[in-house]
Amino acid sequence: MKNGELDIRLRSRHEIALWPAYFDSTKTRSEGRKVPKKLAKPHPTLDMIEKAVKDLRMPYRLVLNAAYPRIPWEKKGLVLVKKVKSKNQLLKEVASKL
Repeated sequence: MKNGELDIRLRSRHEIALWPAYFDSTKTRSEGRKVPKKLAKPHPTLDMIEKAVKDLRMPYRLVLNAAYPRIPWEKKGLVLVKKVKSKNQLLKEVASKL
């Protein structure tokens, strides 16, 4: 594996996966959006999510070229964040920073 690429199966129970689809206002809930539309942004990038997580001072790591399971042909990557809060709280905090 190249630098920055990790096998998604190496995610620990103490990490929460943040996929760009979770914050994408162009997607429906059934397509993978997890935050309210008013907090979502159109086509968020991995860099945008990384910046939001940095601003919130949360420990994280990037997984490049990972594909969201509902869209396996798009390898946009994901951010793994240390679980310090519930997933729902974490998603809303990150979305508000985007």
